[in-house]
Order: sequence, then C-alpha cells, then structure tokens
Amino acid sequence: MSVLRLLGRYGFDGFLLALFAVVGLAGIAPGVGRSGGLLHIDIYTNYGISAIFLLYGLTLSWERIRAGALNWRLHSLVIAATFIVYPLLVWGIGWLAGPLVGPDFKLGFFYLAASPSTISSSVAMTSIAGGNVAGAIFNASLSSLVGVVATPLWVNWYLSQTGQSLELGRVIVKILLLVVAPLVLGQALRPLLSNWIARQRLLVKIVDRGTVLAIVYNSFADSMAEGVWQGRGALLVLIVAAASLALLAAMFMLIDLACRVLGFSRGDTIAGVFCGTKKSLASGVPMAKLMFGNSPVLGVIILPFVVYHLIQLAAASIVARRWAAQAASSGT
Repeated sequence: MSVLRLLGRYGFDGFLLALFAVVGLAGIAPGVGRSGGLLHIDIYTNYGISAIFLLYGLTLSWERIRAGALNWRLHSLVIAATFIVYPLLVWGIGWLAGPLVGPDFKLGFFYLAASPSTISSSVAMTSIAGGNVAGAIFNASLSSLVGVVATPLWVNWYLSQTGQSLELGRVIVKILLLVVAPLVLGQALRPLLSNWIARQRLLVKIVDRGTVLAIVYNSFADSMAEGVWQGRGALLVLIVAAASLALLAAMFMLIDLACRVLGFSRGDTIAGVFCGTKKSLASGVPMAKLMFGNSPVLGVIILPFVVYHLIQLAAASIVARRWAAQAASSGT
C-alpha cells in the first residue's frame, strides 16, 4: 500500500499536506504572504470568505436537513456539547492553568472550543460507522448556522473576562456582510443553480480549501514577520497537540456517556459523538479572520485549529472503522 493511500484511509489528503506547506512557506518567506506584502493575500481573503459562504448557501439542502429534523434529543445534545460544554470545559481548564499558559494560547483554544462542528467530515464518519446519517447532516448544518451567532458572542464574553474587547459591533457588521448575506444569497439562488453547483464539486473544493490555505498562510506570515513565534517553535506545537488530543478524548467520552445515560440508539450515539466532538476548520479559520483581523497573533490563535483538525481526522477515522467492524461482526 502506498503512503498516500495509507494516509487517505485516516482522512489525510492533499489539503493537509498543503496546510503544512503554507505554514512552512510562511516561516521561510513571511514578507511575501503577510498583510500588505507582495501577494496582498489579506485583500483576497475577504472575498474568499464571502465566496465560501455563498457556495455553502448554494450547497445547503434543506430537504436533506428536514429528513433528520425531528430527533430533538440528539440535536439538543450536540448543540449543548458544541456550544456549552466545550467552551466551559476549556475555559475552566484555562482558569485552573492560570499563568502557566500564555494568553494567546488560551484564546486560541477557547476560540476552537466555541466554534461550530464540521459538516462533511462528521457526515462521512457517521456514514462509515453505520450511524444516523440524516441526524448527522441536520446537526452539523445546524451547528454551522448557530456558530455564526454563538461563536463571536462567546469570544466577546471570554475577552471581557480578561479586560479586553472584541469590538462586537464591527464584528457583527462584518459577519452580516461577508457571511450571512452570501449565505442567504446562495440559498435564494439554489433553486436556479442547484443542478449546476452539484456538478462543480472541484470548484467548490478549490474555493473552500484555497481560501482556508490563504488565511492560514497570511496569518502565520504576519506572526512570523512580527516575531510572535520567537521562543515558541516546536515545543508549542507539541503542547498544542497533546492538549488537543486530551480535549478530543475528554469530549468523546463525555458525549458517549451522555448518549448511554439518555438511552440513545447506536445510530444516534454515533452521530452525536462525531458531530459533537468535531470542529470546522473551513468555518473556524475564516471566522477568526473576521473577528481578529490582521492581528499579529492570529497565527497563534488558529494554531490549535490546525492541529486539532489533523488529530480529529485521524482519531475519527480509526473510531469510525472500528465501529463499522463491530457492527459487521455482530450482524447489526
């Protein structure tokens, strides 16, 4: 088996390799990708964010969402886990850690915790494991919509606890113009363009992933140019990886336990675990750009997202295949 095929089995693809590449490029040539630099990537990213949510509106099928809309216990659990348990857990750990952990590091993890779930990966893993796919589609989609409001409110609350402010009014205007308006426009155009957009999977992937890569490159280049990474390096990445793995494991066990206590079916448990533990890099990174602008520490803030994304893909792939094997061996 080739290395690429082996990586593909665990959710790793060319996009993840490209993530490593742009981070490395930011370290080698930060002046090229920084805000106001040679490529002026910061100008492109605003248009890219709008394009992502326009395409999301075009591809969001309410028919598929309605198929899983009646399972209110599952939806309540996932939304509570994503937007209540996750942020409070991370905030509590950060409070206990005190000055042992830097403020940028804490903010990055809290922003990760307050962000919505990912759609495609949650649905794919639920399908592989033999879970409730309709429920996963509804919950992952609902999570993305709720996150447009809940995530900036949580971040504003967190910053207020540390004596900072988010300029919430400015952020709300940006979200309305660059996220909500394109999303609504996409939905309005869907009856006319749904067949066309269904044939443009490559275009959707290029715009979606290309914008995320551009924001990551721009953010890390700004951080490198401002000297934010001096003294942080590889040790910080290892700490973020260990913390991400521990956070994912904790949330996985909490949601799985809650599903058992509530008497969920196997299919609902699988959907609940995957939708409730995942975080969307595709939504989280563009939203971070809107909220924190060209802050030199944006690269540090989104680092937990990048690392968590890698870990959640590998872990979810292993768990999904194990659940699928268990179902096959038991004949369920």
